[in-house]
Amino acid sequence: MNAERTWILRGGRALRPAPFCLVGIVNVTPDSFSDGGRFLDPGVAVEHGLRLLDEGAGMLDLGAESTRPYADPVPEDEEIRRLLPVLERLRAARPEAILSVDTLKAGTARAALEAGADIVNDVSACAADPALTEVLADYKPGYVLMHSQGRPREMQINPRYGNVVEEILAFFENHLGRLVRAGLPEDRIVLDPGIGFGKNRDHTVAILRGMERFAALGRPLYVGLSRKSLFRELLGLELAERAEATRLAVALLASRGIPYHRVHDVAGCAQALRLVEAMTPPL
Repeated sequence: MNAERTWILRGGRALRPAPFCLVGIVNVTPDSFSDGGRFLDPGVAVEHGLRLLDEGAGMLDLGAESTRPYADPVPEDEEIRRLLPVLERLRAARPEAILSVDTLKAGTARAALEAGADIVNDVSACAADPALTEVLADYKPGYVLMHSQGRPREMQINPRYGNVVEEILAFFENHLGRLVRAGLPEDRIVLDPGIGFGKNRDHTVAILRGMERFAALGRPLYVGLSRKSLFRELLGLELAERAEATRLAVALLASRGIPYHRVHDVAGCAQALRLVEAMTPPL
């Protein structure tokens, strides 16, 4: 797959994975599906984020509202209260680190960008809060454009598609054009097909087999497979048993040229990616 890799972030900073970038997950939430509550204390979350950077994360993605299936929404002021102390302390400790904020809300995104965030990762493509489009145009951060079908509370209730790959492709084409017209340069945008966000097992398998279709749009691809229910549906693995399957899936996708991988287990996935680099032709 001849996929684009360079991603321009806030302030014009260019991220060029060589050849891959692991996005370390820091959930400052009580209810995330994998590690809810473990890092709710700001000091513990900061320590965790610094450890992920030391283990090989090329950036961190900080979230203060769970977007797992059936999750309840969090008020904006509570999301900001959880998020900003962690973001500010990480920025102070590692001024050069690339920090992403995982939010649906314009107010949270604006507060995070003012506090030093480089990227906004929005699972709703600005549908949850249309005012986010204006924030993106104002600050011009990196932006993860993700496909989802429905809101977290109902997205996994009988998702339906005619042709899931073609529908996601059309979604990306439409939203890329809309964001560029609103004032966000295209080079700020990466594409995430939204594994686990309004997709069943068959949809997810079709998406993973069809990633080359999305790469043809000319923007980098960003995938979050870490510990997802797909591994239960395909392999019968419960949450605590999914680390090895996640590493293998990341390695398989990386070997096909996909540059950005959002993961919990940075150390293990970094080992897998080093093997991909050693055992496959240069991308």
